[in-house]
Amino acid sequence: MITILSAFWPFYQFLWTCFFIVMFLVGFWCIFMFFGWVIPLWLTEGLMEYFGKVKPFDPEDIRRKEVNEQEGVEVIFSNPKGNGPFLHDSHGHH
Repeated sequence: MITILSAFWPFYQFLWTCFFIVMFLVGFWCIFMFFGWVIPLWLTEGLMEYFGKVKPFDPEDIRRKEVNEQEGVEVIFSNPKGNGPFLHDSHGHH
C-alpha cells in the first residue's frame, strides 16, 4: 500500500502547498481586515454611539422603510399591517 501512495507523492505535495498558500492568504486577509476595518469601526462609530454622538442603531428603522415601486418592478411585500403568522397560532384557535 505504501508503494501505491508514494507514487502520488508529488501531487500530494502540490495539493498541500496550494492549501498552505491559500490558508496563509486567508489568514492574513482576516488579520488585515480585523486591524484595518473592525477595530477602527469600533473606535469611531461604536464609541460615538456609546457616548451618544450618533443615534443608536435600530433594526426597526430598516424594517419600516417603504419600498417604492420602480418602473418594471412590482412590490409584492411593502409595509405590512397586522401581526403576521408568527405571532398567533395558525390553526384558527383564539
